[in-house]
Amino acid sequence: MDDLRDTYLGRIAEARDEGELETLRVEAVGKKGEVSLKMRELGKMSPEERQVMGPKLNALKDEINAALAAKKEALADAALDERLRTEWLDVTLPSRPRRTGTIHPISQVTEEVTAIFADMGFAVAEGPQIDTDWYNFDALNIPSHHPARAEMDTFYMHRAEGDNRPPHVLRTHTSPVQIRHMEKFGAPCRIIAPGRVYRADYDQTHTPMFHQVEGLALDKDISMANLKWVLEAFFAAFFEVDGIKTRFRASHFPFTEPSAEVDIQCSWEGGQLKIGEGDGWLEVLGSGMVHPKVLEAGGVDPNAWQGFAFGMGIDRIAMLKYGIPDLRAFFDSDLRWLRHYGFSALSVPTLHGGLSG
Repeated sequence: MDDLRDTYLGRIAEARDEGELETLRVEAVGKKGEVSLKMRELGKMSPEERQVMGPKLNALKDEINAALAAKKEALADAALDERLRTEWLDVTLPSRPRRTGTIHPISQVTEEVTAIFADMGFAVAEGPQIDTDWYNFDALNIPSHHPARAEMDTFYMHRAEGDNRPPHVLRTHTSPVQIRHMEKFGAPCRIIAPGRVYRADYDQTHTPMFHQVEGLALDKDISMANLKWVLEAFFAAFFEVDGIKTRFRASHFPFTEPSAEVDIQCSWEGGQLKIGEGDGWLEVLGSGMVHPKVLEAGGVDPNAWQGFAFGMGIDRIAMLKYGIPDLRAFFDSDLRWLRHYGFSALSVPTLHGGLSG
């Protein structure tokens, strides 16, 4: 073992790069390395021999591992010294005036929503913004005659004459992400899908491009009661109001059955909206139990799995929480607006530290 020790410690000391060092590690203490093979021979020895050889082999392995780690650190230090020698910066150049950036309210609210749902065990899923009409409509049980599929509501991509590929659209919601996630991962699942969506509409409360977050939860015994709890927990955390009341109204969406629009408790005082108090109600999102045809389109057996889905506008809940009156201002690139409504770049939303800093 002394010869083995001297051989490997000498070779480690002479190693010139991390690749050579890794080769030595495998030869010495890898699964089929010389030291590892000798340790396997302990089983053939008598108890007295094992008491002597066992500690020696362990000590040899530890010494070689320590030498490998020290050499790796030395090589990293040498590489850093070489970079510092060859890469330099002229610090005599005049500095730029210090500027403090701000986070856009859409980015802020997206992070807030993500933090809340992450605390409830929801992962973030993403998908393409240009998708086929199958993912955007057919897989979601939206029939061909549905008004949402008309060109006056949906942006269709140009198709050259003779192009036989399926029609592509700028996605009108993030629901296609749910189909793609089911296709890839199946059930059970618990995800949210935030992102940009596109519809042909433009006024004080609508823009051609806006942001949505949709949620999907699938399991063996999920019910509307679970949906209600999740949404009420979200509203309480997002609006930072305990005991916020919700109202579920029967509705119809092709991709859920039963379907419900959800209102939250509010009041108007002196032209100011207050969430979580009063006798008024404000619609904020649509939801329901996932339609069996949607589960089938995603490759999930509707006889074995069920779940809920919901969707809300990120821009809309940002307007409600932070008192922003006009949706169009989100996209005006007005620095004065951003300095007024923007958030500190160092204020990261967390549930324990406060969402809005």
